[in-house]
Amino acid sequence: MTDANRNPWVVGVSGASGTPYAAAVLRGLLDAGESVDLVVSRASRLTLLDETGIAFRDAHWRDDLRDWLGRGADGKPDAFRADVTDVRHWAAGDLAAGPSSGSYPVKGMLIVPASTACVAGVALGLSKDLLQRTASVTLKERRKLVVAVRETPLNGQTLRHLVALDEAGAVVLPASPAFYSGATHIQDLVDFVAGRVLDAAGVPHRLYRRWEGELGGSRAD
Repeated sequence: MTDANRNPWVVGVSGASGTPYAAAVLRGLLDAGESVDLVVSRASRLTLLDETGIAFRDAHWRDDLRDWLGRGADGKPDAFRADVTDVRHWAAGDLAAGPSSGSYPVKGMLIVPASTACVAGVALGLSKDLLQRTASVTLKERRKLVVAVRETPLNGQTLRHLVALDEAGAVVLPASPAFYSGATHIQDLVDFVAGRVLDAAGVPHRLYRRWEGELGGSRAD
């Protein structure tokens, strides 16, 4: 796909625990044939290293991303195969990057996972890094912004920030797995949250079994 025809989703990864959620969303977007612009915050690299052992490096981001997306939620390598050809990576400190401007064409932005610090920064319009700046641009351009907040419990300050994001037009989506889809593995719980993020973005997927109005349906299999 040429740059002129490219219309990606921006995926922002903040420092909250939950890097498997981000990996599942990225795989889902790529499987759906979507282009992706990726912003991995500095704090999220520490979380990624802690949760997966992967050091995400700007100079080797494609290899590191392929390794990351290949891992299951249980940390085992080579559980998935992902074609990262149509992923563009922007350094978190690059405030001159494409997504920092409203004239740069994107479909919207998914922040997965979103830390409370990230939520506060976006709600207050701080734009301290490319992730926050892109989120602010997404809101001002009236594009889709999905914020998958991953924290518990939530204090009043964070709740007020989440209300502010909702009022600004964002979709506030807590990373809360459900069990009606018949989860039997940690990956199923991760995929449910990732699937709900993609639902909010309007991206088709088959990451989880949908509710069909039948009690016990998830146990019928």
